[in-house]
Amino acid sequence: MTDPKLSTEELDILNDFEAGEFESVLTPEREKQLQALAKETFKKDRRINIRISSHDLESLQRRALEEGIPYQTLVSSVLHKYVSGGLHDLMVNKKYIARN
Repeated sequence: MTDPKLSTEELDILNDFEAGEFESVLTPEREKQLQALAKETFKKDRRINIRISSHDLESLQRRALEEGIPYQTLVSSVLHKYVSGGLHDLMVNKKYIARN
């Protein structure tokens, strides 16, 4: 198989993977730890109320519908990604680049 988007090293890894030459090193303890972290991540034990514009709410609801999830879940996911470092403010990055 050749894919111009993959480097030689990536192709070697893909071929080894497809040939079944990789073994999981996930220990039972690590699996339990990861399960606990996942459970804690999705635990929703607090409620907030916010006021947003009708336009923003409609946009959130439309985007959630496209994703096939409730809009509250989408909002919660976006907030979680932001506070955990998974989302970045593009305007902050643009201001930083403009200064340098």
